[in-house]
Amino acid sequence: LLFHSSFQDWNHTWYTPSPDFTQCFHNTVLVWLPCLYLWICAPIYLIYLRSHNQGYICMSLLNKAKTAVSLLLWIICWADVFYSFWERSHGSSVPAPVLLVSPTLLGLTMLLATFIVQYERMKGVQSSGVMLIYWLLATLCAIVTFRSKILQALDQLSTVCVWRYTTFFIYFTLLLIALFLSCLPDRPPLFSQAVKDPVRVAQTENLSFCGRPLEEKDLWSLNLDDRSQNVVPQLVHRWNTECQKVKRTEEKTLYSPRQDRQRETKQGPAVEESEILLTKTQQKAKEPSLFWVLCLTFGPYFLISCLYKFIQDILMFVGPEILRLLISFVNNSNAPSWHGFFYTALLFVCTCVQSLVLQRYFHVCFVTGMRLRTAIIGAVYRKALVISSAARRTSTVGEIVNLMSVDAQRFMDLITYINMIWSAPLQVVLALYFLWQNLGASVLAGVAVMILLVPVNAVIAMKTKSYQVAQMKSKDNRIKLMNEMLNGIKVLKLYAWELAFKDKVAGIRESELQVLKKAAYLGAVSTFTWVCAPFLVALSTFAVYVLVDEHNVLDAEKAFVSLALFNILRFPLNMLPMVISSMVQASVSLKRLRVFLSHEELQEDSVEHKVIAGSPYSISIMDGVFCWSRSELNVCIPEGSLVAVVGHVGSGKSSLLSALLGEMDKLEGTVAIKGSVAYVPQQAWIQNSTLKGNIIFGQERKEAWYQHVVEACALQPDLEILPAGDETEIGEKGVNLSGGQKQRVSLARAVYCDRAIYLLDDPLSAVDAHVGKHIFDQVIGPQGLLKDKTRVLVTHGLSYLPQADLILVMVEGEITEMGSYQQLMATEGAFSEFLRTYAAVDQTQNNGKKHCSSGTKGLENGSATALAELSETGHTQCLFSSSSAINSVSKLSQTGKEDKDLSQKAKNPGVGKLTEADKASTGQVKLSVFWAYLKAIGVLLSFISLLLFITHHGLSLFSNYWLSLWTDDPVINGTQPTRMMRLGVYGALGFSQGVAVFGFSLSMSIGGILASRYLHQSMLYDVLRSPMSFFERTPSGNLVNRFSKEIDTIDTVIPQIFKMFLGSMFNVLGACVVILIATPLVAVVIPFLGLLYFFVQRFYVASSRQLKRLESVSRSPIYTHFNETLLGTSVIRAFGEQERFICNSDQRVDHNQKAYFPSIVANRWLAIRLEFVGNCIVSFAALFAVIARESLSPGIMGLSISYALQLTTSLTWLVRMSSDMETNIVAVEKVKEYSDTEKEAEWKHEPSSLPSGWPTEGQIELRGFCLRYRHDLDLAIRNINITISGGEKVGIVGRTGAGKSSLTLGLFRIIERAEGHIFIDGVDIAQLGLHELRSRITIIPQDPVVFSGSLRMNLDPFDSYSDDEVWRALEFSHLKNFVSSLPDKLNHECSEGGENLSVGQRQLLCLARALLRKTKILVLDEATAAVDMETDNLIQSTIRSQFEDCTILTIAHRLNTIMDYTRVLVLEKGEIAEFDSPSNLISQRGAFYKMAKDAGLV
Repeated sequence: LLFHSSFQDWNHTWYTPSPDFTQCFHNTVLVWLPCLYLWICAPIYLIYLRSHNQGYICMSLLNKAKTAVSLLLWIICWADVFYSFWERSHGSSVPAPVLLVSPTLLGLTMLLATFIVQYERMKGVQSSGVMLIYWLLATLCAIVTFRSKILQALDQLSTVCVWRYTTFFIYFTLLLIALFLSCLPDRPPLFSQAVKDPVRVAQTENLSFCGRPLEEKDLWSLNLDDRSQNVVPQLVHRWNTECQKVKRTEEKTLYSPRQDRQRETKQGPAVEESEILLTKTQQKAKEPSLFWVLCLTFGPYFLISCLYKFIQDILMFVGPEILRLLISFVNNSNAPSWHGFFYTALLFVCTCVQSLVLQRYFHVCFVTGMRLRTAIIGAVYRKALVISSAARRTSTVGEIVNLMSVDAQRFMDLITYINMIWSAPLQVVLALYFLWQNLGASVLAGVAVMILLVPVNAVIAMKTKSYQVAQMKSKDNRIKLMNEMLNGIKVLKLYAWELAFKDKVAGIRESELQVLKKAAYLGAVSTFTWVCAPFLVALSTFAVYVLVDEHNVLDAEKAFVSLALFNILRFPLNMLPMVISSMVQASVSLKRLRVFLSHEELQEDSVEHKVIAGSPYSISIMDGVFCWSRSELNVCIPEGSLVAVVGHVGSGKSSLLSALLGEMDKLEGTVAIKGSVAYVPQQAWIQNSTLKGNIIFGQERKEAWYQHVVEACALQPDLEILPAGDETEIGEKGVNLSGGQKQRVSLARAVYCDRAIYLLDDPLSAVDAHVGKHIFDQVIGPQGLLKDKTRVLVTHGLSYLPQADLILVMVEGEITEMGSYQQLMATEGAFSEFLRTYAAVDQTQNNGKKHCSSGTKGLENGSATALAELSETGHTQCLFSSSSAINSVSKLSQTGKEDKDLSQKAKNPGVGKLTEADKASTGQVKLSVFWAYLKAIGVLLSFISLLLFITHHGLSLFSNYWLSLWTDDPVINGTQPTRMMRLGVYGALGFSQGVAVFGFSLSMSIGGILASRYLHQSMLYDVLRSPMSFFERTPSGNLVNRFSKEIDTIDTVIPQIFKMFLGSMFNVLGACVVILIATPLVAVVIPFLGLLYFFVQRFYVASSRQLKRLESVSRSPIYTHFNETLLGTSVIRAFGEQERFICNSDQRVDHNQKAYFPSIVANRWLAIRLEFVGNCIVSFAALFAVIARESLSPGIMGLSISYALQLTTSLTWLVRMSSDMETNIVAVEKVKEYSDTEKEAEWKHEPSSLPSGWPTEGQIELRGFCLRYRHDLDLAIRNINITISGGEKVGIVGRTGAGKSSLTLGLFRIIERAEGHIFIDGVDIAQLGLHELRSRITIIPQDPVVFSGSLRMNLDPFDSYSDDEVWRALEFSHLKNFVSSLPDKLNHECSEGGENLSVGQRQLLCLARALLRKTKILVLDEATAAVDMETDNLIQSTIRSQFEDCTILTIAHRLNTIMDYTRVLVLEKGEIAEFDSPSNLISQRGAFYKMAKDAGLV
């Protein structure tokens, strides 16, 4: 209807040396195609623009030009339409209808284009992809017509219509202008919401060329759509909706069993709630589906990737098809030569499109993965802040952190491959279809081999999985042990237990390596099948094809097209098992996440904050029943009163505060609180930030108030001692503060926040009597800063009780008495009994109250526990890597400038830094690191591996070359006579290839295991040999990271990467060799492409390596912060700071993703460029083969192009692997790092010069003994000369920073002497090995450290004592009854950090260790805060009876414990002030007398 001529004429188009389309085709398809594209895209695009408004762009010159060109094009089209009408009315022949239809359609499309250009401007689009593609399509179609018109004008001038020619050429020119204009971006929009980001890709490229490595400031900010604030709420909202839905369906079937509580009798406890639920609901409760929630949240964006994947899968099969056409073209000498060029061009275009689509697919996948990780981390973090305490106990901190790190990562990794689930079967089906076309039924032989190999691979995968689980288990145990060792490293050193623990770690490590070895053998088998599979498939198929019928000739087309198809088949078949195992892993993670996110949350309504306005009470509990208390609680606390809560250990005092905070499950009644709350927990929670940051805690900064608070909390003297004042960085969990300092910082935080109600959980326990008194007077008491606030104080200090307005006495979770001090004293109840228990012990403090002079308030014993004196918390000294604390302390003490100005310190920011953060190393990895790794493997083994590898690749090349010779064999009478010989040799080559690869894989894996064993052993030894100062400078996280992440990389990742790197390198070299042999002309192009490749590769590796480093450095703060949050959830909730912490966590995640996103983009950047290089090589190989088709045999051409087709993948892999190798070999560098740090003295001297029972007397002599913490600091102890005879009991006292602990550290050689000597029984301890010394003297440290493992291991790790001796030690340390009552007795497992023992029991355990060793010298670093009065008395009496004949040195915090000692050593500023018996010292009325007076002992 539309045309007057035929639509298509093959003689005109294909079978001709000069091809062209028919006139009709030009006027329809080539005109309509771009129009169709724009009309389909426009509605979707316009809707998208309407919802994504980027701002408004003012009319610019560019925009005017675009609009003008579009309108001109519209005018040209209408001119054509009018011309057709004119022709109809005037002309003799009626023009074809198409000449009316096409220009009309084109004109309307141009109007649409004009409209879109303007609409884009109004919506703030700077450059438009949709329009660029439209102009490109229109121009490409017009180019074809343009050529045709020129040819027509040259051949048939008479048929030319001048008007239409003129309009077409104008149209064509305008199209080119439009295309050019659409390539230029417009100015940025006004009122734009988008972040104006200065740094963009172009600059990233410039950066790497400008010669400096990428740094954090170079990273650009994340897209809004990828940020936590956008991603996390979506997931959380959908998850909550899902949970509500499930709850609603459950509520129809359940009843709440609460009322059973009222029915319960006094004797029988309530029936367990869960039992009631189980009996009532037989049907299984429906779980909320996290999978469905994830699909809803991320599905829509992810679905686009499925479309990309489908297109890519189809395009994959174009390569082999074009190869077939090319071979048939070479065989057919009559074909016009443009066919060859056409095929080459088609091949190039298809491979390029495939590259672009594939990279786009990967980009979508990776971005989805990234968002998924962000969302999961955010959801877990938010959940952790609202989870109830019961649910919180079901999982350890480590497990919850794992949800964030491991499980989120698993999802991220799976997303990239999940499409293989449907894509792999599709690829297999398509490949089989094409193979069937090619070789007929003999394909089934190959398929059979593949199917047989699938179960083999599946079995290997299952076995590997089980080994992996076993290895993970060993690894977890090893890391747990390492973690504890690092936390208790000081104790290990003091007890000389390093070797016992080193052997324990080595034992676990050995079992781990055994599993790895098994996995390595399996890995070798699987590599063998993976390499041999394609070969066996090809061999079986060709064998069957040739043997079934002797007239079946294996020619080049059949052989090489099949080989190309088999190569495609190889990928999906190998990926499927991997994807399935990934999915299994992810489903486990999904379940863990679902369980965590479904945990019950704290009841939001458990505490009411809306209180009746006139109510005089600020806290009231009416008929409250909580899960820890059996009876109802009724408490009303008037506003502004001070309430003391007293009771024995475990009577429920802290639980009462938890109930007021809403942390405890409330079963009945009401709890009401008027006003905001501040909370000081029993164990202070300190953040890793500056001291000031800890106190201000996110509030606004008020300088005067801050100073006031610091002074009231007795922190001023501490600030003077800290190296950078309040700008000093406090380490994880407050490692560089003493217990008392931590408590005071915690209290200062609460006071600074200025709330209405203060809940104080025994904040005065960790501080000394005077400081306690000072703080009570200045802060808590009736005259303190908080005098107008409501204060609930849990306390053991009896001296404060008379000043309380109200006292609550708690016994076993009930409030038995309530009233003022006088009222309670009058009634003979639990309170008076409690007073009698504690009064005897507390007598000293009561007396001390009268004498506490204001002059000594700041410098009491243990208040400003200076860093020079850190041993009071069981930490040593030189905590500061920069000019350190002791420096300032000793200067203060020498010159007496007590009023040293703090602001001066703060000006030098480096001073207060404590921990050395993990730095991102820069630049290329040094060759020495590779060499170190090869040496760890063994040079011979490395050489053998390489040799086997070269053999394998040589054989592989030769077998394919043999195949090409076979296909070129002449055909005689329809058969190939030499086929049997060819088949035999082909098979033999394949088999020997398999053997070589098996040998290589095995030697490589075994080498990797040898290397990791050696590296782990040497690192463990190096770390244990490091001095204490090393552990204080290095965060434990860094060390644990080395032992987990880096060692894991060395165990599993590096050997794999080496294998793949070598594989892809030889693949690339092999392919180049083959192409060069087939078409030597390519040699002209390869150097240029090689150079391009080299630049791209160097550039990418440099950026990628740096990004990877930045990403890993920014990853640990996420987990550190999370860890910290988990420990402090109750404080964060009490202060209502959840939002700030969530925000902080989100920022950290975004900061990490900010480094991760560019690395995704860098990967895409690389892949596009590399695949372009690969595509060029393929096209040039094809092009030169077409040019030289006269001299080329089809076999060689097939070989060359099938190798070229694989080249692209190999190139990409090669760069990726070389980058991965550099990023992962860094692990070796980090592990070797600790071999160069300073080490302690030798542990043992061989042969030992010591007599067997040394020391027999226990006599200690110090001659001119001096000690300094670091060589650049002043002496901390100077010129001490004393002799302590055997069996003497000596107390060591002195103000904070006097050097008490330094003396003991010198005795144990934790810090080496500067001058002088210490002799024990006449032996100079500096001449001994450290273990010889430390194992012969005993210390009971202040912090009781317990390791996970059996009780027996904790007492005697070397198994050097009999069970009877152990039991005797336990009896004397009052633990025998407790241990006998345990089911496993001595084999009772202590949990991590001794969590399942009370603090008192742990302290007694340390006493038992000392009793077991029973050495002649005992050092007591006396613990005050950790132990209640009763335990303290037990310890003192045991020491007096059991260590009667030993020399005892006690660092005394409470003077009453050393009043009966033989002598007392008083230290002042590191020197001896006094040294005599206590009675003499008191009569001399010197420094000791003053201390005793302060303590109320005289």
